[in-house]
Amino acid sequence: MRARPPSLVRDTGPAHVSVAEGGAGSVGRMVRPLGLPFDPIERAGETWEQRFGPAAAMRAATSVFRVQQILLARFDEVLKPHRLTFARYEVLVLLTFSRTGELPLKVIGSRLMVHPTSVTNAIDRLVAAGYVDRRPNPADGRGVLASITDAGRQVVTTATAALTELEFGLGDLPEADQHLLFDVLKRVRLGAGDVADADPAGTLDRG
Repeated sequence: MRARPPSLVRDTGPAHVSVAEGGAGSVGRMVRPLGLPFDPIERAGETWEQRFGPAAAMRAATSVFRVQQILLARFDEVLKPHRLTFARYEVLVLLTFSRTGELPLKVIGSRLMVHPTSVTNAIDRLVAAGYVDRRPNPADGRGVLASITDAGRQVVTTATAALTELEFGLGDLPEADQHLLFDVLKRVRLGAGDVADADPAGTLDRG
């Protein structure tokens, strides 16, 4: 079912999420505290149960969307001074992880799980900022290689320190809960086929 509960995060107007660079990169304005006297997702869940039936999946999915808005806003707050969004930061980090600091754009898209057009948009912005260079891929006549510059490496160091201090926006959770959250969401990703032949039911094994 793709029905979306009314008057939840969408109607409170906290932010507009841009998908120009892969869906997880920027928000149009900062997510403000809603300051409501009730939890809108919990309230919608009660109404959902009255009208449609069990609301556990709806509440969980809507909470994921809301938390995404909150995290992206927190990321933008620390990355914007460096002319970065989280999507562009991810590209730079991936390039630093590579052996030569250089990768084909199609590999970047595959590793970051985003559309080729989103990768191209991100690389355009990174080139303009002086963080990345690009050149034709000699091994692929139609391909492009992106390589991180010295300025790109410096900004990765600075931005990573800021995000780490922020605990990647999850400072509201103790470390044990952060591990648990990763494991729970990993089951959804594996169920969608992120990893070939993986069993989603076998991931919650932390003791």
